[in-house]
Amino acid sequence: MDLRNYALQILKETSRTFYIPISILPPGLQEAVSSAYLCMRAIDEIEDHPELDNATKARLLQTISLTLQAGVDGFAVDAFSVGFGSYEHSLAEVSLRIREWALLAPESIAPRIWDATAAMADRMAYWAVKNWKIHTEFDLDRYTFGVAGAVGLLLSDIWAWYDGTDTNRTHAIAFGRGLQAVNILRNHNEDLTRGVNFFPDGWNADDIQAYAQRNLILADAYTKALPAGPALDFCQIALTLAHGTLNALANGKDKLSRSDVLALIEQVTNLSK
Repeated sequence: MDLRNYALQILKETSRTFYIPISILPPGLQEAVSSAYLCMRAIDEIEDHPELDNATKARLLQTISLTLQAGVDGFAVDAFSVGFGSYEHSLAEVSLRIREWALLAPESIAPRIWDATAAMADRMAYWAVKNWKIHTEFDLDRYTFGVAGAVGLLLSDIWAWYDGTDTNRTHAIAFGRGLQAVNILRNHNEDLTRGVNFFPDGWNADDIQAYAQRNLILADAYTKALPAGPALDFCQIALTLAHGTLNALANGKDKLSRSDVLALIEQVTNLSK
């Protein structure tokens, strides 16, 4: 199986939210966005690893960051595995194969993806050391920028690289923040079981709902300003699923069902025809 198809297989196994919008992207753009998503997922799996202590997570994330910063025209076969050391057998497959994901991107955009992943890994390491202590909305804004708003900026750079699509960068940050806030709300109980609470002091689910909605309003503006094309198709699907999940949570559901996801995607694709 070639790397592109293997990446799509791993995408399908790790994210029903992003597999479909990525799978319909045209060649070149699909490899770039797949590379970005899987590199980010690789470090995210380390940040959320249930068995590693925070200091170990920070060391692994910082090592990945330094390895990415050393990239020139690629990476040695063992560039990342050496840094994993004795933890290699504990890590998820998507994390172990980060070298492949980094090499999947087209050469002319790959360094931007490496840079974004390296910066995010450093920020994740910072939050791991702090045990993700979120006390204020300012803290929440810093965290959601670090792990998601910056991804919105990366996507804007990828759209511009691919076909010159211009975007509002402030709205791009809100796009990432909004999707991350929905994830925080959806995963709140699970996070609490591992001793992590992303809700600022005194906040409840309604407050996070409102925070997500404020950012999703700007995300809507970001998406509506996109011209017809692959960037719009991608963002419409991701944003529709975020809104759908937020509505489901407000109505007492744990998450969207598979049938809900398919119905929402069909709705979006029909509207874009």
